[in-house]
Amino acid sequence: MPKEPQVKLTRFELEVMEALWALGSASVREVQERLPARKRPAYTTVQTIIYRLEEKGALRRVKKVGNAHVFEPLVTRKAAARRLVDELLDFFGGSPRTLMAQMVEAGRLTLEDLREAEGALEQIEAERATESAKKEKGAPAGEARGGARERRKR
Repeated sequence: MPKEPQVKLTRFELEVMEALWALGSASVREVQERLPARKRPAYTTVQTIIYRLEEKGALRRVKKVGNAHVFEPLVTRKAAARRLVDELLDFFGGSPRTLMAQMVEAGRLTLEDLREAEGALEQIEAERATESAKKEKGAPAGEARGGARERRKR
């Protein structure tokens, strides 16, 4: 599976990507019309951002319909969110605890949020344990613990 591009996106680039994620693939005009009406930028502004996103590897042209190019995202919403979280953690010295303490102080993190996160962590750990057990079970006896390497030395 090819690795997804790691692209740093500005706030406005994220808005444009949100429109593309919602539409799947779209022309510049379709993206522009998807942006909020009260602060909708000019067509040429959206076009410039789309071309910039194409240069960054966040999206690509898939076809041309008449004079309009149709674009599709290469970066998923999840990958963009992961990149933002990584940047935010870097700002707090890489410590999730420092970030969480700041969120608690700001009133942005509740006990309910923490309980939900705890449940998600438990589920992820259970899935990892299941995957690990499947991998060990699938390997011939002894190889999961390095037995094949021992046999090759003899």
